[in-house]
Parts: sequence; C-alpha cells; structure tokens
Amino acid sequence: MYSTRGLGSGGQVTLLGHFRHEIGHYYWDRLVDGTPWLEKFRALFGDEREDYGAALKRNYEQGPPSDWADRHISSYASVHPWEDWAESWAHYLHVVDSLDTALRFGLRGEDVEQAVEPFTVNDLYDSDTGDAQHVILLVNSWVQLTTVLNELARSMGQHDFYPFVMSRAVLRKMHFIQMIVKEARGGTSLIG
Repeated sequence: MYSTRGLGSGGQVTLLGHFRHEIGHYYWDRLVDGTPWLEKFRALFGDEREDYGAALKRNYEQGPPSDWADRHISSYASVHPWEDWAESWAHYLHVVDSLDTALRFGLRGEDVEQAVEPFTVNDLYDSDTGDAQHVILLVNSWVQLTTVLNELARSMGQHDFYPFVMSRAVLRKMHFIQMIVKEARGGTSLIG
C-alpha cells in the first residue's frame, strides 16, 4: 500500500512512501526555490510563504477542507503548499517506479479491460509538451493497473494496493513535477 502519511483514505504509512515524501522536500529546495519555476509552483500549489506553523495548527484543529480530494492526492497535502508538493512528488515516484516494474514484467494497463474514463492531454499541466501523449498513455495505464491491483487485494481481504484517486488537479501537479525533473535531467524523462 503506497501512502506517505496516515491519510484518512484507508491508506497505511510505508517507509518508502515516507522517504519519497521527505525527498520531495529536498528536491523542492533544489529544483523550485529560487528558480524560474517558483512562480509557476505558487500558481499551481499555492504560496509557500504562508505561515507553516499556523497551517499545521489549523489542520490539526479543523481537519482538512471538505473538498481536499478534488485538489490533492491526500488530506495531508492540503495542509500547506510544501506538503502538497512533497505528497505529489512521492506519488510521482510511486507511479514512475511501479509502472517501470510492471512494464518489465509485461504488465500493461492497456491490456486491462476496464471501464475507466481516461485522462487526455488537456488534463496535463502543459498539453503542448513534446511527450504529452506518452505521459497520458502511462498515467492512464497506471490508473487501469491500480484498479485491477486494488480489486485483487480486495479479493484477498486486503487493503487497496493504491488507495488514492488521482484527480485532474493532481495530474496537473504531477505533470508539473515531471517537467521540472525532465529539465533537471537535461531534457530526459523518468517516464518512458
């Protein structure tokens, strides 16, 4: 089960998820803060200059906003823009690593007969990127594979393998991260 925090969605904390979340904070400092990406980050995730302590206090006293799932991958991501970035980063790594593993075993989401409404390139942060079609293919493959894996887990009386719903707002954030990673890698992508 991939989760980075106790999220109220049935997810369980994993050490790998926690590491990926914390690494996200490190990479925010390295790839976003003080770069041309910062203003775009603020437009998408919110203003990180918001008082972090006050944001945590508000979350612990009032809980997450009722519509957090429409805009965030987890309730914890709704606490502050830094946490939203770190949670989105962790899930970006979950998707990239898990899809790589599945593809190496010949498992492809396109092979799953599933009635899932697919994402389109218009759902991405920037639909004009050269790899937009490839990114959408992989994200839709992820959704199809995790649907099957969740059903298999339920068949065994286990918690969902991936107990999250990726909204279009979350996809935009993950694509934004993909674009930053691609630029930092000199134009090469972790996806595909």
